[in-house]
Amino acid sequence: MLKDGERLDDLHRDGYKLIQNPKMFCFGLDAVLLSDFARAKPDETVLDMCCGNGIVPILMEAKTQCSQFVGIEIQEYNVDMAMRSVRYNKLQDKIFIEHGDLRELDKLYNLHLFDVVTCNPPYIQNDSGAANLSKEKAIARHEIMCTLDDIMHSASDMLKYGGRFYMVHRVNRIVDIFELSRKYSLEPKLLRFVHAMHDQAPSMMLIEFIKNGKPHLEVMAPLILYAARGVCSKEFHDILYNTREENEE
Repeated sequence: MLKDGERLDDLHRDGYKLIQNPKMFCFGLDAVLLSDFARAKPDETVLDMCCGNGIVPILMEAKTQCSQFVGIEIQEYNVDMAMRSVRYNKLQDKIFIEHGDLRELDKLYNLHLFDVVTCNPPYIQNDSGAANLSKEKAIARHEIMCTLDDIMHSASDMLKYGGRFYMVHRVNRIVDIFELSRKYSLEPKLLRFVHAMHDQAPSMMLIEFIKNGKPHLEVMAPLILYAARGVCSKEFHDILYNTREENEE
């Protein structure tokens, strides 16, 4: 099952494990936080764009009773890893991984098909630094194969009226994100800043958008990752090790 350079990592959820290759692609903290922040009801379907090795659908399946998850990923090797992880965890009846370009989702699916869309996108505008990375890591981190505009547009196209879009991103893109969200009828409803420590500026943010929602933004209490240097906060520990009770709607 494992190929050269790959490893099998414990996800601390229902015995699930994930295939990863450090030379190609490994999920980060942002994917874990996104899967915790996103909400999905039992009868809903979820689309994860830029799904990488399938981490977000697998983590979300462990905490929800959703009927179906679909992951879309443009890099074939990541698709292969994700599909093998899905089979290893015996989730092939609930999680479906597709090789495709999120800019051309209308060729794969009907518009307005999904109740929930999630995305952990490339953060960095494609103007510096990508040349110093492998092709695989450059595509994952830089807006080479898709831009922020592409992501917001595709999320809006795929969501049902009133559907929810969840995204994690860097704080320095907040103006761009809010400007584009209204361009594509995605109204920001929940915003949570993520701080490494309580006395440090936020490094990331988690945002919930509602398709065609009414204007009203709630800023949640910040998520503090570390109580002291090297010591996880209780909330962060609960997120990492799935030790918090979930009260799904």
